[in-house]
Amino acid sequence: MSEQLGDTLRRLRKLSGMTQEELSETSEVSVDVIRKLEQKRTLSARLPTLHALADGLGVELTSLLGDPPGARSEGDGDSPALVAVRRAITPTAFAPGPDPAEADGLSVAELRDRIADAWSEYHAAEFDSLMKTLPDIIADARRLVAAGEEGSHAALGKSFQLGGHLAVRLGKTDLAIISLERAIAEAEKSSDPLLTPMICNSVAWAYQRQNRLLDAISVARYAADRVKGAGLTTAESMKVWGALMMSAATSYARSNDYERADEMMRAAEREAERVSKLPASEDNRMVSVFSRSSVRIERVRLAVQHGHPAEALSLAKGMRLSKDTPPSWRTWLLLDVARAHTDLGDAEGAVKALESLRRVAPAWMRHHTLAVSIIRDLWELPNKPQGLRPLAQFVGVAD
Repeated sequence: MSEQLGDTLRRLRKLSGMTQEELSETSEVSVDVIRKLEQKRTLSARLPTLHALADGLGVELTSLLGDPPGARSEGDGDSPALVAVRRAITPTAFAPGPDPAEADGLSVAELRDRIADAWSEYHAAEFDSLMKTLPDIIADARRLVAAGEEGSHAALGKSFQLGGHLAVRLGKTDLAIISLERAIAEAEKSSDPLLTPMICNSVAWAYQRQNRLLDAISVARYAADRVKGAGLTTAESMKVWGALMMSAATSYARSNDYERADEMMRAAEREAERVSKLPASEDNRMVSVFSRSSVRIERVRLAVQHGHPAEALSLAKGMRLSKDTPPSWRTWLLLDVARAHTDLGDAEGAVKALESLRRVAPAWMRHHTLAVSIIRDLWELPNKPQGLRPLAQFVGVAD
């Protein structure tokens, strides 16, 4: 099992040479909260608190949270599969570029299908499989660009965007930023006016993971204004704009401005009604996720993370998920519902949500720090709810 939050916090604090009191001063988090976390009297904290602690320590948020699900390493180095991804994104210096003749037998249409399938792997958290397929996708996209094929810059941009997302999930945020910057460079050479704003949304997300919240807001709002200025006349443009507004709202919330974030999310949910009434392209598999259900899922997440568990459960009650909602979003919704029930002292409700989560994403649940922390908190209760023991055994909290 990965290092617990309290252990990580203590280790990073000592590495920085700070006392608990000094960290409290730099982070504006009370000494009592820091002490409880380090002594494991509490095993989790709200996201704004984690951001503040990371900022006070001068580290990325991912350093405090630990590797996300799917991260793998070989001793002190990266796995061979991750090395291959890194090499695909940042090829050897001074190496010759691909020969245009190598593009024979390749087509942009076929590559787009492969990229769409790879995004499906990403949303299903099949990171091991994705690390094996992505290097070849990037290599073939480079070959098509060298051959001057129409649409190849957009394909390479989407490939780099996917590389950035994968790198974030593997805890490699610097590699993610490099990949996303290269994605934007290719997008600017393409004929797709929405591609750069879509990638800007990915950049904003990577900045969030690096605790660069003001930068994340700036990028998201810039790109949203760019899309709106061009006109919200299609479902695709509305989806991209909506996803950017959701991203900005999330960063406001993580900056402890929950009221502003909630206002933006309510406005986004109202605008999502228009998506189904606007003309859509034939293939929207690689367009941003934006619908009433996706906005509602994000509102649930923000409510539970910022101390409004009752509101979170009210938002989640009776929710109907649209068919384009990625499996990863459904997974997060169940985890947030479990967290909300736990915060309200409803152990039975939390167990029911966790049982559903285990059915939907067992491997993800077993390795996710927050899921394990919730189960551990429940396991410490004097009166354990029915159904908890199998869950505790599944994640290694109980024998």
